[in-house]
Amino acid sequence: MENKNVQYGIDQLVEKLFTWKEKRIALVTNDAAKTTSRIASRIALIENGYNITKLFSPEHGIHTKGEDGVAQHNATDILTGLPVISLYGAKLAPTEEDLQDIDIVLFDIPDIGCRFYTYLWTMTYVMEACATCKKKLIILDRPNPIGASLEKAEGPMLDETNCSSFLGRWSIPVKHACTLGELANYFAATKLSGLELEIIKVKNYRRHYTALHDFSFVPTSPAMTDIHTAMCYPGMGLLEGVNVDEGRGTETPFRVCGAPWIAMAALQKELQEQLPAVKVKGVRYSAQAGVYKNQLCHGVELFVTNEKLFFAVQTGIIVLQTLYKLYPNQLTERLYKTNINPSGQRHLDLLLGVKDAFAGIQNKEPFVTQLNIEWINTMSDYLLY
Repeated sequence: MENKNVQYGIDQLVEKLFTWKEKRIALVTNDAAKTTSRIASRIALIENGYNITKLFSPEHGIHTKGEDGVAQHNATDILTGLPVISLYGAKLAPTEEDLQDIDIVLFDIPDIGCRFYTYLWTMTYVMEACATCKKKLIILDRPNPIGASLEKAEGPMLDETNCSSFLGRWSIPVKHACTLGELANYFAATKLSGLELEIIKVKNYRRHYTALHDFSFVPTSPAMTDIHTAMCYPGMGLLEGVNVDEGRGTETPFRVCGAPWIAMAALQKELQEQLPAVKVKGVRYSAQAGVYKNQLCHGVELFVTNEKLFFAVQTGIIVLQTLYKLYPNQLTERLYKTNINPSGQRHLDLLLGVKDAFAGIQNKEPFVTQLNIEWINTMSDYLLY
C-alpha cells in the first residue's frame, strides 16, 4: 500500500516557495519527475512562481521515450514551451554558455538504484559544470524505488582504472542502496571541490521503503516499466553484455530472458535450484528488439517471491554462469552500440565494472557482490536518512 506521507524534494519546493524562486533557474528533468500528486515537476514549479528559463534532459529525452543508447537532440518542451538542451547527444554536460544566463540549477530526475542506469552520471556531469561555472546546484531528492537498506547493497565496486564510462564513472556498487542526494553528498566531498550544493530531502522516508509498498513508481524509460522490472534490473541488466535477449520491448523486460538456442526446461531447472527467493518459469516468446528481434526465443521468466532474500546482482551473475555452463559453445559477448560507446565493445565489463568480466563468468570467478559493512562505512558521513 502506498504511504501517503512520503513527500519528495519537489513537493517541498511547491509547498514552501523558497525566496530564490524569481532567480533565473535551469531545471534538469524529464517526464518521470513528478510530484506526489503526479504533476510534472516543471509544471508544478512554473505554476507556483518559479522562474524556470530552460530545461536540460538526460538519456531517453525529456519525454523518457527515446530508445536505449540513442542520442537525443535539443528540442522545445511541448508542456512548457521552454528550450530543452540534451545532455545525452553531442555533449553530456552543460557548457559555460548554457549556464551563463542562469543563477541556480535544479536537478529532479528519478533514479532506480542501479549504477549503470545513466541518470546518476548525468547528475555528476551537472555537478562538475556547476562547480566550474560557480553556479549553485540544488538536488530535489527522491526515494530509491528498490530500497535504500545499505546492508542490501551489492557489488562489485567499479574498477575506475579499467572500467570507467558513462555507465559508471566512479567507484560505487552496482546496487548502491542510496538516494541521488546522498550520492551527490558523497561525490561533492570526494570528487568535486568548490561546488555549492544544497539537497532538498524527502520527508517521512525510511531506508527500507520501496515502491512495492510505500510510494508510487513512475516508469523512467521505455524498458523501465514497473517496480518489478526495476528490482531485477541491477542483475538482469547484465544480459545486455551477452548474446541473450533481455526482454526489451516485451511486457516483462529484465524479468524474462531467452534465445533461440536455449533449452527452456534445462535452464529453468538449473536456475530454480540456485535461486530460492525467485520462482523461475519456463517461457517462449517473440523477441521485440536486439539480436533476436522477431525470432522465437526459449528461456525463463523470474518472479521474486521473497523480497528480503532477493539479491539482484547475485541473481544476474548466477543466470550468466548457468547459461555458460549449459551453452559454452553458444554464449558469447555482445557488441552493444550506444551514443557513448559507438563500438559497443566491452559492454559487460562496463556494466559489471570489472575488467575481463566474460572470462570471469566462464571461469566461475567469485565476483564480490556482498559488501558487508564496507559500503556502509564509506557512506556513513553522507547519508540523509
